[in-house]
Amino acid sequence: MYEKFFGLRCHPFALTPDPEFLFRSRQHGMALTLMEYGLESRAMFALLTGAVGTGKTTLLRHLLRNLRKDISVGLISNTHSGFDSIHPWAISAFSVVPADCSEIALYEALVSFFVDQYRLGKRSLLIVDEAQNLPMQVLEQLRLLSNVNSDGDLVLQILLVGQPELRQTLQRPELVQLAQRISADFNLTAMSQAETTAYVEHRLRASGSRDGLFTSDALELVHVHSGGVPRLINQLCDMSMVYGYAVKQSIIDAELVREVLVDRQAAGALQLFSGVENIAPVVELRAVG
Repeated sequence: MYEKFFGLRCHPFALTPDPEFLFRSRQHGMALTLMEYGLESRAMFALLTGAVGTGKTTLLRHLLRNLRKDISVGLISNTHSGFDSIHPWAISAFSVVPADCSEIALYEALVSFFVDQYRLGKRSLLIVDEAQNLPMQVLEQLRLLSNVNSDGDLVLQILLVGQPELRQTLQRPELVQLAQRISADFNLTAMSQAETTAYVEHRLRASGSRDGLFTSDALELVHVHSGGVPRLINQLCDMSMVYGYAVKQSIIDAELVREVLVDRQAAGALQLFSGVENIAPVVELRAVG
């Protein structure tokens, strides 16, 4: 909508995860390095956690795009608390056809698939996204499934991705054997002010923008009210650019960002942003100047 007005090649703040826009902040770079290290160092289990909107899925998609060709990947992404077995979902993720739908047949089909892939010189990687939704007994099934590995023969690797409560679950005494098998892990947190500024500028440059489209005061306001969460940064910056386009303002300043915040608060659509109730109406602020 506003790309041509601001001289952009593409939308800079889309909410759909896109590895082309991956911003390697210190922590995102560290998370990616540890996940890659886990795969290369033959870690049986790896763990990536972070609050909603912190960039887990973008990192995951980047990782998938750059995997070696000798890794067969199965991705489970629609987890929920009603899971009572991991086996049918893993079967579907790897497109394996079992002899029948019994638990024994599903398990045996999975093991046969992993072993066959190993004979072909491949490892199997099972990725479970939103793993915080899995009941403890299903997490324990994953540990038992990893027993297909033997001394010196790594047939299956498992990457668990989820929100921070997954870590709390894994700390329970019943899952100590699983927790002890996690060799690489990282927890993503919100970005700092400096990282937020660099993140916004990175996405704008990747979209073909000139420097200085957002003023420093505007970026400070974006950080304060997004809490440094990438998804919320995207939402606030995107809406600010829509407002800029609407009034034909080519530079996004703090007043424009503040106007977005106030308007969305008034519309009851701003529950995700922090401290909005402390923002004075734009008309009052402008009158002071």
